[in-house]
Amino acid sequence: MRQLLSLSRAARLVGVARGVLQQKIQSGELRSFDGMVSGEDLLLLYPEVRLESEVGFERVSRIKEEAFGRRVRERMLPSQEILSQRLFEQSRELTDLRAHLQRYHAMVVRLRERLSEEEAGATQAARASAARLGALLERELEAVLGEAAAPNALAVMDDMLRVMSAHVLVRPSRHEFFVDGADTILEAALRSGLALNYGCSNGNCGLCKARVVSGQVQKVRHQDYVLSEAEKQQGYTLLCSHTAVGDLVIEALESAEAGDIPPQQIVAQVKSLQVLDGELMLLHLQTPRSKRLRFLAGQNLTLSAGEASAQLPIASCPCDDRNLHFHVARKAEDGFAKTVFSSLKAGDPVTLFGPWGDFVLHAESPRSILFLACDTGFAPVKSLIEHAMALEVSERLHLYWLATGPSGHYLANLCRSWAGALDNFTYVPVTAEQGGAPELLRRVAADHADLAAFDIYLAGAGPFVEAAASALRERGFPEAQLSLAVV
Repeated sequence: MRQLLSLSRAARLVGVARGVLQQKIQSGELRSFDGMVSGEDLLLLYPEVRLESEVGFERVSRIKEEAFGRRVRERMLPSQEILSQRLFEQSRELTDLRAHLQRYHAMVVRLRERLSEEEAGATQAARASAARLGALLERELEAVLGEAAAPNALAVMDDMLRVMSAHVLVRPSRHEFFVDGADTILEAALRSGLALNYGCSNGNCGLCKARVVSGQVQKVRHQDYVLSEAEKQQGYTLLCSHTAVGDLVIEALESAEAGDIPPQQIVAQVKSLQVLDGELMLLHLQTPRSKRLRFLAGQNLTLSAGEASAQLPIASCPCDDRNLHFHVARKAEDGFAKTVFSSLKAGDPVTLFGPWGDFVLHAESPRSILFLACDTGFAPVKSLIEHAMALEVSERLHLYWLATGPSGHYLANLCRSWAGALDNFTYVPVTAEQGGAPELLRRVAADHADLAAFDIYLAGAGPFVEAAASALRERGFPEAQLSLAVV
């Protein structure tokens, strides 16, 4: 029997992005059956898949966990109750399968008996034909009952994956994600880069309400919001307080554009301050558990500390809506930067207002992506890259980072780790000494003959963005595929 897998599950099993499998389907290397792929075809394409060693998706997961502020040691197994329910569901499926096999076996035995009865009153030719058919049935039955099938590594891994994590399909978008460990459905969706509708994420507001189309959920967090009897009858649940027992299909609202997310005001606390360079500080803010920030990757926030304020791009992924990163450059005329470098300390309050801006990921675009950043323009680009990594939306991601100031490529090690761990990511650093913006654009054009095949995201100081955008427009690059952010 052919084992069919969804693209998301298949990609996770063999350790590649879903876009890679989509590309192989388009090129004819991998057959598709109504959006599903065969486990046997997958093993032929990726024969190196092994149970006893670390598979690729675990390597990528570690990079994602670092990017999203979630440490590996904080990952937890599902609760014993959830694990036992998932094992029970698999046991029930196995029991159903055995019952089907027993019915097929009984059908074959009855067919063999009927053939024997027909042989008695048939002509010699008919008896010979019935005898041959009966012998064939005997041989096939003996083969099925007497030989154990060789273990299929992919099937075993899939069974393990179904116990450890639940697959969720969102309607009407058809987006997919996995619920790992002790995550709620909402937490898992955010970690996967999806922008599901929610508010407090604490069981109070009811904005994360969604309808369960199929599958089973279980409450794992307290909630004060009370669903009406009509909502309960229709299958509605709060995603922030429930987890998935097994594979799930839900109907839920998602934010697709910057205008879908309302401005919010939140008082966060300084979690840490890390010097990236003498002229650059990484400001890590943490929101209250009961009031997290909804935003899209690449957007800005207005930050206020005391009398000083500034508008800065968020340099972290919305996958972790509590932990927000900002790259603050030292500037004599910038009061907020002066506060960050001189007096701000862990535990101090910082008021957040926003988010702002439409420098966001076009997640539904089928094109690969070119990120062109200059100096701290890397901040919003980093947010977009981490979001694209979570969504696995693009076949290829390319980062070209121009450094013109003393801080240089201040997170070069992070970029190199992405390039080392992700097969679909490339990193090209460029310096002012090498030729600056003209050299960056020359390298982009030399590496990619058909720029129109990409979406391009440009971020940096005004002169860099204007010059690069003008050069691209002169080449006839489509305006609709160009996104700009002045930092």
